[in-house]
Amino acid sequence: MPINTLLFQRFLLLLTITIMLGCRSDQNNGLRFELQPLDGPSTYGGEPNLFVSDQGTVYFSWVEFLNDSTDVLLYSTLENEQWSEPIEIARGTDWFVNWADFPSLAVNEDWMAAHWLQKSAGGTYDYDVRVSTSTNGGKNWSPSFIPHTDGVAAEHGFVTMLPLQNKRIFATWLDGRNTKGEPSDQHGHENKAMTLRCAEFDPSGQLFAEAKLDNRVCDCCQTDACSTDQGPVVVYRDRSEEEVRDISVVRRINGQWSTPKVIHQDGWEIAGCPVNGPAISSHGNHLAVAWFTAFNGVAAVNVALSSDAGASFSPPIRVDSGTPSGRVDIEMLNEKEAIVIWLEEKEGAADIKAAIINSQGILQDGVSLVETTNARSSGFPILAKNGDQLLLAWTAVEGDSTRVQTALLN
Repeated sequence: MPINTLLFQRFLLLLTITIMLGCRSDQNNGLRFELQPLDGPSTYGGEPNLFVSDQGTVYFSWVEFLNDSTDVLLYSTLENEQWSEPIEIARGTDWFVNWADFPSLAVNEDWMAAHWLQKSAGGTYDYDVRVSTSTNGGKNWSPSFIPHTDGVAAEHGFVTMLPLQNKRIFATWLDGRNTKGEPSDQHGHENKAMTLRCAEFDPSGQLFAEAKLDNRVCDCCQTDACSTDQGPVVVYRDRSEEEVRDISVVRRINGQWSTPKVIHQDGWEIAGCPVNGPAISSHGNHLAVAWFTAFNGVAAVNVALSSDAGASFSPPIRVDSGTPSGRVDIEMLNEKEAIVIWLEEKEGAADIKAAIINSQGILQDGVSLVETTNARSSGFPILAKNGDQLLLAWTAVEGDSTRVQTALLN
């Protein structure tokens, strides 16, 4: 064989191997996750949350447990990869502080809103949503108002707030007014289920567009919402008359809310609330939803994608490693890919894990980010995206105490 033909064949072989390795690398994106811890608050506390404004400012909020009777809602902003001096939003001695139902903060251009939960009566789950606003960069906060107008001493919580283009902020929450015996419906049927409701408000606290989105939902799973070019989209854990508790979506199109639609018929029938809500993220009209399910006793974390603002979703992609406990969050990296995090149980502990997916499946298998615990005190990890930057917030359990932690996810 002539030498030039032999060299050419070797070149083709090398090129083929290179292409194969390149395809393999593309399939996993060659990705590895590295956590860069951020200097955070030194006080003990919990219930961390993250919000990224349209202007690219990252807000970190949490609750400091000041003493046995007083709680304080604080926030910081990220400046040069360091958190600013904490600013107090509110404090109280009658708050409802819960590992799964945590405060939030939202920013709409030049004004801010924060919510927390405050006891309204003597019942264990009698509490209201309280919202305070600031129009001067968080220096001063208004007296709080209640976005639900029922006046019933019942459970109101699991709030999601979302800035709107009309310079208002949208809020959705689980509303327990019917659980305390609202009169029967027009057919004489007594409905004592938890409902999903929403409203908009402006900086003065004036309410607009109050609506009931679903008249029967799971009692204590987190809600989540995102914006699309067509309007807001809300995801939550629904509840059928047969106690099937799958994930549903409602959308506001041309000012009207759609009928609730199940994203995927998991068929998870459970007699009580699993305290494990879904998460949603958007990139234009492209959406990604993550959720926990345990149909037939098989625990799983699933992700479904949409390219039409939530009108339809792909079949679910399972991302967990076999022993998940849920507590999901998700962020779209671009219109085709998303990163999802969740808690995965392991012997004597748990890991916060992350995976990257697209409509074809998993691009990066679940990678452990942080070791934590499956105890309720570890709360829910939170993921946020700011441009090319990813941030993680979680609650570290230290004996009988907890401390909020944050890191950049590279």
